[in-house]
Amino acid sequence: MDSWLWWLIAAVGLGIPLVVTAMPEFGMFAVGAVAAAVVAGVGGGITAQVLVFVVVSVALIAVVRPIANRNAKQRPELRSGVDALKGRQALVLERVDENGGRIKLNGEIWSARSLDTGQVFEPGQKVDVAEIQGATAVVI
Repeated sequence: MDSWLWWLIAAVGLGIPLVVTAMPEFGMFAVGAVAAAVVAGVGGGITAQVLVFVVVSVALIAVVRPIANRNAKQRPELRSGVDALKGRQALVLERVDENGGRIKLNGEIWSARSLDTGQVFEPGQKVDVAEIQGATAVVI
């Protein structure tokens, strides 16, 4: 069997753990094996094949892995529950002051009170949710 075929078998063999374990390093080694198969296909000797395999694999790991790690650390923050409601805009349904009132927030009716004690919001006004305290939205 030709050596290029052995390199392709090695690439497939390295691709299997990539799929099973989700470790991208195996994929980088598989790409290195494909590059070595190309060198073997054009008539390169075993030394050139191994050298290309090592250089391509190490170069991919050295370049791609830090980029992937950096991007993994910069995931967008996903807010859920009441945290997702902070900063949202709501519609005043019943007069809201420091003692209470009602707003429509995210399609639901909420109890609300104003953050500032002297501030009053009349029905029809738009307010912003500063925080959620229990089942009460604190608005500004």
